[in-house]
Amino acid sequence: MNWKDKRILIVEDDQLSSRFLATVLRDSQADLVYARNGNEAVDMVRNNGDLDLILMDVQLPGMNGNEAATRIRQFNEQIPIIAQTAHAMSEDKDKSINAGCDDYITKPINISLLLRKISQYL
Repeated sequence: MNWKDKRILIVEDDQLSSRFLATVLRDSQADLVYARNGNEAVDMVRNNGDLDLILMDVQLPGMNGNEAATRIRQFNEQIPIIAQTAHAMSEDKDKSINAGCDDYITKPINISLLLRKISQYL
């Protein structure tokens, strides 16, 4: 996959998870940008019209990922948002989808599934 003309926002407060995603996406050549919490994510989407996709951790300090997705949807309905969480219950997926996320993936992340989901939206 070659996503060198794509910009992906990784919203993740855990440094190890953030590095894992960067490693997984390194060969894609996508431009990766980072936010550590929901507030930063909302601000980045509001101030950067060139983002192509968001990987949104649900468990974030302060504003969680679902709340951030809801706020982003108030001013940007187009950008794909893929929620990622350690919570694998169906009601957790429903909460994310209802908050405005387009898709959902559970941790530990299945790399091939993640890449397929990203490809689907890019």
